[in-house]
Amino acid sequence: MSNVKTHKIEQLVMAAVGFFWCFLMWFASAAFVPTIASEFGLGIKGVALLASSAIWTAPIARPLAGWAADKFGAPRAFVLILVVTGGFSILSGYADTLAPAVGISEYQFLFWTRVVVATAGIAFVVGIQHVAQWFESEEMGAAEGLYAGTGNVGAGVGALLLPRIYELDYHTAFIHLGIVAFFIAAWILFRGVAAKSIEQAAMAKKTATFKDTCFIWTRHAAIALMFAYAMCFGLEIGMNAWLPGYYKMGFAEAIKSLGFESLVDVQIAAGSFAAVQSFNASLFRPFSGWISDIWQRNRWTPFPLLSKKLYYAPRIHFLMFALVSITITMILLTVAGMTGHLIWSVLFLAMFGITVSFGTGGTFAIVPLMFKERPGTATGFIGGVSCAGGIIYPLIYGQAAGWFPEGGIHMGYALVAVCMFIPFILYYIWAMHWDVHPEDHGFGSKEKWLGE
Repeated sequence: MSNVKTHKIEQLVMAAVGFFWCFLMWFASAAFVPTIASEFGLGIKGVALLASSAIWTAPIARPLAGWAADKFGAPRAFVLILVVTGGFSILSGYADTLAPAVGISEYQFLFWTRVVVATAGIAFVVGIQHVAQWFESEEMGAAEGLYAGTGNVGAGVGALLLPRIYELDYHTAFIHLGIVAFFIAAWILFRGVAAKSIEQAAMAKKTATFKDTCFIWTRHAAIALMFAYAMCFGLEIGMNAWLPGYYKMGFAEAIKSLGFESLVDVQIAAGSFAAVQSFNASLFRPFSGWISDIWQRNRWTPFPLLSKKLYYAPRIHFLMFALVSITITMILLTVAGMTGHLIWSVLFLAMFGITVSFGTGGTFAIVPLMFKERPGTATGFIGGVSCAGGIIYPLIYGQAAGWFPEGGIHMGYALVAVCMFIPFILYYIWAMHWDVHPEDHGFGSKEKWLGE
């Protein structure tokens, strides 16, 4: 590997494009939820299960992907992800013809192949590690924000454009997405470089051990950042999968009154409303990383109890602001739904997308700085386990419809905000109060885990 073999901007663009396509494949199913639900007779709980299944593999596979990025280099990990998920995307497009050959129903074949395609989401941690290996600390917020924001917009593109391009033909859409994934994999294979220096790549590889992994997974700061990311990205992906079905079922009369009556029209309308969240969460993410950089340069530390002495303390305070904002907008979504105001729901969803972007951009403006020697391992844990939120939230939303007889489909947002997010914030405050090496405090000492 040459120290100057390629420019960091090319690596950033490469990572962003790869993640964008992975994200597009990941949530392509959500764009066709109205069609799939109608074709296979799915109710609210069936839609919730389908939405949740898109995230089943992420909590396990993302930590492995982060470790692989440290151990073997991000480009190799990216190529493997694109080839495997692209292949299964093509297979899912042939569910109607292949299902009889393996002795299961068409929906079962479609469901399980899409679960494998959903592992494309693990590409996120690979790209975070890749970008961190090329950019300096003062650029970290903006660089990681540009990478992740560009990638995340894939879900919005899917919700907005796929139904318009393919209408009800999700089979062809899945096939085309898989084919393009192979071309992107070839580009990364030939042009990707793991790090800007041999030494930096060697350090990441050296710390990709079982002991280092256990050390990261037991640190209070890592756990708190994982909870924080569950509040933003875990929530974002859960909403990506849930929202098209939510607007179709929760605002059926309001959508009909706007003139959308056929299944195709309803699917386009629901997808367009759902895309508001994804587009804002994605488009504002680079901006949020830049804001984190601004807070850092101006040394803004407004919140009591949080550390004010760490050199990256302002980034910790910016993330705190984001977490409080997310909690408030979740409650506002329930208010809009319970009162039946579609317009207010979409407006609050737009605000929600911005607050989510502050959380996602703010979290990974901190992680590479706090865990410099173990960027992939830390990113895999924080960005991986947090995805469990994307599984849990849609299931809670679906169950809330049964728990609350009136407007239950809307109550899930406030339920999650009060019962889950407030405790997460309190843990974050406690974990980030140390002024010296907060990343070393945890369950068991550093010496116990690493022998240092």
